[in-house]
Amino acid sequence: MSEVVVFSGAAHRALATEICAGLGVDLSPVEITRFSNDCLQAQLQVNCRQRDVYIVQPLVPPTQEHLMELLLMVDAARGASAAQITAVIPYYAYARSDKKDASRLSIGGRLVADLLATAGVSRVLTMTLHAPQVHGFFSVPVDHLTALGVLAEHFAEQDLTDAVVVSPDFGNAKTASQFARLLGLPVAAGSKKRLADDRVVIDAIVGDVEGKRAIVLDDEIATGGSIVELLDRLAEQGCTTAAVACTHGLFVGKAVERLRDHPMISEVVATDTVPRPDADWPALRTRSVAALFASAIQRIHAGESVSSLFDGVDPSLGPPQPKLFD
Repeated sequence: MSEVVVFSGAAHRALATEICAGLGVDLSPVEITRFSNDCLQAQLQVNCRQRDVYIVQPLVPPTQEHLMELLLMVDAARGASAAQITAVIPYYAYARSDKKDASRLSIGGRLVADLLATAGVSRVLTMTLHAPQVHGFFSVPVDHLTALGVLAEHFAEQDLTDAVVVSPDFGNAKTASQFARLLGLPVAAGSKKRLADDRVVIDAIVGDVEGKRAIVLDDEIATGGSIVELLDRLAEQGCTTAAVACTHGLFVGKAVERLRDHPMISEVVATDTVPRPDADWPALRTRSVAALFASAIQRIHAGESVSSLFDGVDPSLGPPQPKLFD
């Protein structure tokens, strides 16, 4: 890995450091300067000429600040004659802006993809896009990782008698079915309608949850509104308790208070694609995906397959998936 150079912005240096430990390389320093007019400047402190450069930066709040840092670091690497520049974006926030469902609406997911390509990105490495079609917004290659195997390992160590995997909505049902297959469990889903960014209504649960323990799976938890609404419906259907699992645990606004104090929740499991909230929350379990990203970087650098990392998770392999509707 002597030709690999890894940099990180301010968004999540702890994850970048873990990735570097898995690669056996040092995290290279970056100097970010803020001028009196609030403009930023990035200077990479290590030689990048004809080297394979990886820049780790999830787009977490303050999202625009971290996005600009990423663009500046990419531009600096291109100007320093890097052979290849890979933007490692564990959490791509703008994947939520994937379609034009109202008049005169911007499509941020595509715009940010264009900005990254214009800045000089050769490849993007990300995990669990909120909308999979955002993959197609990029004009450069994208390696899209999944944390399903990491999350499944956590629950596979438990007694799953009378457990059921529950998706908050039908859009996530395919992923929930894949997760249920890994654990050998049935699956159910909520019928969700979003009223606003932090307001949803779930009017029905499809699937048998009566007398069962739910494992609620979502790709991302921001304010926690969808999860609380789903738990209320599950309680009405006779569900006894629930564990909540997600890839991206943002937990912004009142999410920590909503979930930490909810009587139905036994534990919340998230990965470290984003920093853990700075709050006293004993029931929050964090699973690391640093090893996955390190393995993916090794394979990209060596010109090997990245998708083979998920041979046991791919639904096209192994036994059939459970049916959502019986």
